Amino acid sequence: MLRRLTLSSLLAATLAAVSAQAAETVVAPAPGALQAAIDNAQPGDVLRLRPGVYSGAIVIDKPLTVEGAEGVEIQGGGTGTVITVTAPDVVVSRVRVSGSGSSHQSIDSGIKLTKTADRGVVLDSESIGNLYGIDIHGARDARVAGNLVVGRTDFRMNERGNGIYVWNAPGAAIEGNTIRQGRDGIFVNTSARNVIRDNRFQDLRFAVHYMYAGDGEIVGNVSVGNHLGYALMFSDGLTVRDNISIDDRDYGIMLNYANGATIEGNYVRAAAEKCLFMYNANKNRLADNRFEACEIGIHFTAGSDRNTIVGNAFIGNQTQVKYVGTRYLEWSEAGRGNYWSDHAAFDVNGDGIADSAYRPNDIIDQVLWTQPAAKLLLGSPAVQLVRWSQSQFPALLPGGVVDSAPLMTPVDIPVPGEGSRS
Repeated sequence: MLRRLTLSSLLAATLAAVSAQAAETVVAPAPGALQAAIDNAQPGDVLRLRPGVYSGAIVIDKPLTVEGAEGVEIQGGGTGTVITVTAPDVVVSRVRVSGSGSSHQSIDSGIKLTKTADRGVVLDSESIGNLYGIDIHGARDARVAGNLVVGRTDFRMNERGNGIYVWNAPGAAIEGNTIRQGRDGIFVNTSARNVIRDNRFQDLRFAVHYMYAGDGEIVGNVSVGNHLGYALMFSDGLTVRDNISIDDRDYGIMLNYANGATIEGNYVRAAAEKCLFMYNANKNRLADNRFEACEIGIHFTAGSDRNTIVGNAFIGNQTQVKYVGTRYLEWSEAGRGNYWSDHAAFDVNGDGIADSAYRPNDIIDQVLWTQPAAKLLLGSPAVQLVRWSQSQFPALLPGGVVDSAPLMTPVDIPVPGEGSRS
C-alpha cells in the first residue's frame, strides 16, 4: 500500500512539474525557425505561429501544441512528408500544409502521425496538393477534425494518394472534414473501432474505403459525384448510418465480403449503376434506407445470405432488385416490409401495409440478365403471356425476392440543402 501511495505521489508531482514548466512561445516565420522552436521547446509547450511561410520538413518529437492562424503555411521541399509527428499527445491546428513528395512507398503526406504518436490531433487545418493528405500510420486514438484536404491535380486519379489514410490505428476519429480530388477520401485498412463522421467527399474514386477493418462507425457523411460512395470490403461489424450518396458514378454503397453490418437511414440517389451492390455479404441488417433513381436499386449476388432487409424505400429505379438465384428470399420482418414505387397496391384496412405481396423479378428478368439479346423479344405476345401467367399464378415463379408486407409510404430522409421528401 505504501509503495502504491509513493508511486501515485511521484506521478502527481511529475505531472505538476511538467504543467508548471509548460510555456507559450510565439514563433515568427524565418528559415528553420519552426524546427528550432520545436527542438528548444519543453513537453507540453504551446507554439503559436505568426502568419507567414515556414519551411518543412519538420519533425515533432515531443508532446506539443503547434497552433497556427490565418495565413500560416508550412511548405515542404517536394520530398518526403511535410510534418511528421513521432510523439504522443501532439496537437497541430490551423496550419496550411503543402509540398510533400510523390512516393507511395514512403507514403509522402502533408501530415503523418506515426505509430508512436498516440492521441495525436490534427484540427482545422488545410492539406493542399500533397500526395496523401493526412496519414494516421499506427497511432492509437487519434483525432482528425475540421480539416480541408485537396489532393494532387497533376496526377491521374489512381496515381494520387488518399485524402486521409488510416492504417492499424484503432480508435481513430475522423470528423467534419472536407476531402476532394484524391484517390480515396478516407481509406481505412487493417484497423478497428474507427469513427468516420460528418465528412464531405467530392471528385474521388471512393469516398470511404474500408478493407480488413472491423467494428467501425460510418455516420452522417455526404458523398457527391465520386466513382463510388461507400466501399465496405472484407470487414465485419460495421455501423453505416445516415450517410448520403448523390450522383456517384458506379455504386452508392458496396458490401463485398462485409458481414454483420448495420446499414440504416442512408440515402442513395442517382448512382449511374447501382444504389447498393451486395457480393457475398451475410448477416447484415438493411433498414429504413432510401434507394432512388438508380439503374438498379439493389444487386444481390454471390451467395449473400441471412440478411434482414426491411423498411427501405425503392423509388424510381429502372430495376428495383437484381437477384439471380432460385431460392425464395423474404424481405419483410414482423409484418413490415419495404416500399416499392412500382407496386400498384391497395390498403383497404389502412394499416400502412399493402394488401398484396410484391415480387420485383420474374423468370423473364432472369432470362434477360443471362441472355441480354433476349431484350429484342420483350414486346412479343409470348413474353407478355408468360409474365401475365406468373402474376396470376406465383407458383410458376422460379424463386427470388418476395416482400409479403410492402409499405404504402416511403421512409423520408432529408438531404442537406434540399429538405425532406415523401
